[in-house]
Amino acid sequence: MTQNKDFLRTIVEEDLNSGKYKEIVTRFPPEPNGFPHIGHAKSIAINFGIARDYQGYCNLRMDDTNPTKEDTKYVEALKDAVQWLGFEWHDEVYFTSDYFPKLYEYAIQLIKMGKAYVDSLNEEEIREYRGSVTEAGKRSEYANRSVEENLELFEKMKDGVFKDGEHVLRAKIDMSAANMKMRDPLLYRIRHAHHFRSGDAWCIYPMYDFAHCLSDYIEGVTHSICTLEFENNREIYDWLLDTLELDPPRPYQYEFARLGINYTVMSKRKLLELVQGNYVSGWDDPRLPTLAGYRRRGYTPEAILNFCDQIGIAKANSTVDVAQLEFCIRDDLNQKVPRVMCVLDPLKVTIENYEGSEMIEASYYPHDVPKEGSRLLPFSKEIYIERDDFMEHPPKDYFRLTPHQPVRLKNAYIIACTEVLKDEKGRIIEIKAKYYPDSKSGSDTSGIKTKSAIHWVSAKEAKKVEIRLYDRLFKVEAPEGIEDLNPNSLQIIKEAMIEPSVITEKLDERFQFERQGYFYEDPIDSTDDKPVFNKIVGLKDSWAKKKKVATPPAPKPTAPKPKNKKPASAKVAMSLNATQQKRFDYYRKLELNSEVATILACDAQLSSFYHDALSEYSSPVSLANMIVTEVARELKEKPIEALKFDAKQIAQLVKMIDDATISSKIAKQVFEQMSQSGKNPAEIVEEKGLVQISDPAKISPIVDEVFAKNPENLAKFKAGNEKLFGFFVGQVLKNSGGKANPQVVNKLVKEKLSK
Repeated sequence: MTQNKDFLRTIVEEDLNSGKYKEIVTRFPPEPNGFPHIGHAKSIAINFGIARDYQGYCNLRMDDTNPTKEDTKYVEALKDAVQWLGFEWHDEVYFTSDYFPKLYEYAIQLIKMGKAYVDSLNEEEIREYRGSVTEAGKRSEYANRSVEENLELFEKMKDGVFKDGEHVLRAKIDMSAANMKMRDPLLYRIRHAHHFRSGDAWCIYPMYDFAHCLSDYIEGVTHSICTLEFENNREIYDWLLDTLELDPPRPYQYEFARLGINYTVMSKRKLLELVQGNYVSGWDDPRLPTLAGYRRRGYTPEAILNFCDQIGIAKANSTVDVAQLEFCIRDDLNQKVPRVMCVLDPLKVTIENYEGSEMIEASYYPHDVPKEGSRLLPFSKEIYIERDDFMEHPPKDYFRLTPHQPVRLKNAYIIACTEVLKDEKGRIIEIKAKYYPDSKSGSDTSGIKTKSAIHWVSAKEAKKVEIRLYDRLFKVEAPEGIEDLNPNSLQIIKEAMIEPSVITEKLDERFQFERQGYFYEDPIDSTDDKPVFNKIVGLKDSWAKKKKVATPPAPKPTAPKPKNKKPASAKVAMSLNATQQKRFDYYRKLELNSEVATILACDAQLSSFYHDALSEYSSPVSLANMIVTEVARELKEKPIEALKFDAKQIAQLVKMIDDATISSKIAKQVFEQMSQSGKNPAEIVEEKGLVQISDPAKISPIVDEVFAKNPENLAKFKAGNEKLFGFFVGQVLKNSGGKANPQVVNKLVKEKLSK
């Protein structure tokens, strides 16, 4: 186990070491009355993650005690969410309704012990008798019924003799308890409703507090992990198990902070209102925080789990910035997906001095991504560029195509505008241009300098696609309801043009559209005749930019900022002074992207650290990425002199990644150890046995094991569901503890699946 244990894992380890439990059993117990959202993902990651980390198991149990709101479709959605995130439950799926006969027996036992009674007060009277936080409650007169009368009434409740609300079963505890949950809580209610599993066999249903702890006990759960709103319910949980004097071992409840995200609602009631009111297209609308929505939008399970890991497990509720989730999907896709060209708002360009056509080979991946692959781009006389990549009267800092400024077509030639054609309303409809034959990318001898490269597609070969640009569903950070909806949360573009390889080669489902963002082929609406792509996330946080524009500029500080206030990886929006501009230009020559270059240029301390690391090991891009993320995050909390590692150690760590000694994922663990202990990365890797496995002979048995454990998914893949390729790769990486070389895993899985 990692040294950075959260408080729940600390408890689990103490319980194992003390012999309190021989095996750890957790459970994920959702109500099947709605589609799971990202808050459920956090709970799934915690419960299944703890069971996995301590060689125990986790049950998936549907808390189906309210027949009026539950449905099989929600059960299937919950099962699908768990599996999509890469987890498997123990045994079959459990249902609280399976325990109804046993729960009824426990209720009878409490009545016989004089610890429960049938109350005939109505709902309003029960509320009135409960008292308040400053006044003790008053016990119902019906609490004086004899055991025999209570048993008779409770049996009649079960047999359907009474109407809804006519009687309830209550625990007999303490009407003056400081915790109002303990003031004779309800255990059973009458509800004449058809249950989706038990049918009409029951007309009384247990309350959550009664059913939950006893279901945990029946299943042998050791650690019942709940969110903070159930903290006051813990007393009932303990009271019921202790009062019934059940044989040990028994479970105990622990609470963690639930997930809250700005610009988002996760209330089931509010989500249902959005779906039923047709404000969204359904539970899988890509704007919703449901896992079905994230999945359809193109989020990966790895990104969701990384987000859950980053936010950690806390004891106090707080709100997480949705930008952190968006960062996680960018970070995940950046090293995975091919880069292609798609023109969203096409403007025709005719290159008058070009004749014929040619195929230009272009890589799918930039040089700093450890993946290979290329395609042939058709180039011809007529192409499309983005409309906003040409301006007739540009501002000073506009570096794309103008009547007086040439521009490079990415992977191709430099072109210059020769004529602008407009319609009768003055709208530009076409650009006439010339190209420079000796300016081809990779063999440019033209001597022409350009400051930017724009994307394009060949007019004849490009494919028409529909693009759905999704933005945040709400326009305010703490939305209350539909009045806070963002009217621009969905924009549909029906005439976008994409390079043909995306459609014909079916290389992937997710892509980075150059200069546009990350996109995913819609799994439901997209067809061969009408491809549809959903925008997953932009290349940068556009909302942060909007907020900065709306905020008046702060006055210049009269003193230096404290050293422990450093931006981690946030976009820096400011004008560069001469020194900063010089740094920025130098970093761009090192092929750092503009965001990373800006962060380093504006932060003298980070810049100095970067140069020290660069003098130890020449890997400009990898070092820069490590420093503006991991190192900067540490400097946000402490001054540089308090760091336990130095630039040389960071250089060593990056070299180990570049040499494929360790994976990027393992590198994060090593960095955490370095930041705490100051040990050299090689020493940590050796101690922990973290060396990346690149030998196919060692990875092959893991692949075979994954196939053997997932025969149904294997059969689905063989039947044509190629989307499961990523599932198998993810399972192999997980089963190797993150040590397997992803490139080798991809190759082996592909080879074995093709047999």
